[in-house]
Amino acid sequence: MAATEAREAVGEYKAGWHDPENATIRFDFGLSEQVVRDISALKNEPEWMTELRVKAFHHFDNRPMPTWGNMSMLEEIDFDKVCYYLR
Repeated sequence: MAATEAREAVGEYKAGWHDPENATIRFDFGLSEQVVRDISALKNEPEWMTELRVKAFHHFDNRPMPTWGNMSMLEEIDFDKVCYYLR
């Protein structure tokens, strides 16, 4: 997604300022076990750390959304439209 498309999708930052994006590495939107493994490999992490991150991902992926708090706000979150790693 181009920066212009992203701005159209979510709107401008309400405070009116932002830092320019200068990422040299950018993963696609959404999170999967493969993305977790790719990020871990990129960071040259040991296997035990990779497996810990994969386990944490599966825990996150299987959790239901909370049923307390501002439910209308929580329901608006689309985790597949989040870029989880930039460098």
